[in-house]
Amino acid sequence: MKINRLHVKKDDRVMVLTGKDRGKTGIVLKAIPENNRVIVEGINMIKKHQRPQGMDQQGGIIEMEAPVHVSNVMLVCPSCKEASRTGKKILEDGTKVRYCKKCNQTIDK
Repeated sequence: MKINRLHVKKDDRVMVLTGKDRGKTGIVLKAIPENNRVIVEGINMIKKHQRPQGMDQQGGIIEMEAPVHVSNVMLVCPSCKEASRTGKKILEDGTKVRYCKKCNQTIDK
């Protein structure tokens, strides 16, 4: 099975492009490359009915983030603070980094 590479990583700030949370920004909590999905903090909140697990935990309705397809989010550049497309380039020392196509600054440090 082929695992896809995503244009966003954990701890990236992203903006949602479509859906009920369009225009909101959040930080990527988890990337799921097998399904091309990411979990973004505070985005796509769902209510889940959960049973108590064990004697000490309480059950009930909890709110949690559901995965969002990676095509529906866009990376927010840390330098220009705008949602922008990204590209990849190889630096002189041989490291591969992402860069912002609006301001041409590297995103990965």
